[in-house]
Amino acid sequence: MSTVHIAITEHVAEITLNRPDALNALRIEDLEALQSCLIEARDNPDVRVVLLTGTGNRAFCVGADLKATLPPPASFAEAYLLSTDVSAHNGLYPRLMDLSRLKLWKPIIAAVNGHCLGGGLEIALQCDLRVASGTASFGLPEVVVGSIPAVGGIQHLLRGIPSAIAMRMLMTGERIGAEEAQRIGLVSDIHAPDDLMTNARALANRIARNAPLAVQMVKKLAVDSANLPMREAVSLSEIGWGVLRDTEDRIEGRKAFAEKRSPVYRGR
Repeated sequence: MSTVHIAITEHVAEITLNRPDALNALRIEDLEALQSCLIEARDNPDVRVVLLTGTGNRAFCVGADLKATLPPPASFAEAYLLSTDVSAHNGLYPRLMDLSRLKLWKPIIAAVNGHCLGGGLEIALQCDLRVASGTASFGLPEVVVGSIPAVGGIQHLLRGIPSAIAMRMLMTGERIGAEEAQRIGLVSDIHAPDDLMTNARALANRIARNAPLAVQMVKKLAVDSANLPMREAVSLSEIGWGVLRDTEDRIEGRKAFAEKRSPVYRGR
């Protein structure tokens, strides 16, 4: 039975990590299933937004299943030059947590219910928006077990919140609660546990009502221009604007505004 589920409703693909008894910890087969679900959402033209969550109120995801990801017989050197899929079975399973290689420009929302730790937080940090229940907690405790965040957790955290707070979390392995996460900008919204998914779905649907090509271009520009000098970033934005200028959706948006009606976007 798959431990990662996908359900598509009204342009939103809801992906659920489903190992609640293990706090939604991820084995290699779970990571492969997650990648498959994300690829399905990426390649389905009806999907405009991805909503990622975990089953139950105890945990969003606590990262890799430490019992199932012990060091393999293969050396690091042997695995390093292998493909992602093959190397994952030879000890480099963190590669399967790297969402950037999927080139998924549709927005991803993480709905965090409970513990969001280690690789779980590294996955959430790669999402475009994070909303949380009031009982959520966040941390990168890898140093406590003799390791480090291996999927950009260090860099993503430093970019997402003030550096002093990020370094404290990284070096101590300490967790923070939902209110602190919102205060420092790690999450945008907090909801009661029973209301989390209702509000997360409402957010996803609100984004899905917008022009999908425009939303995806915003994400692509945000990623591609993150490290560019402002002059180059603005130039890249001009290209993005030009790509969208003559699309059916942009024309529809202006017609709908003039006619005082809701636009009907088709992703064209």
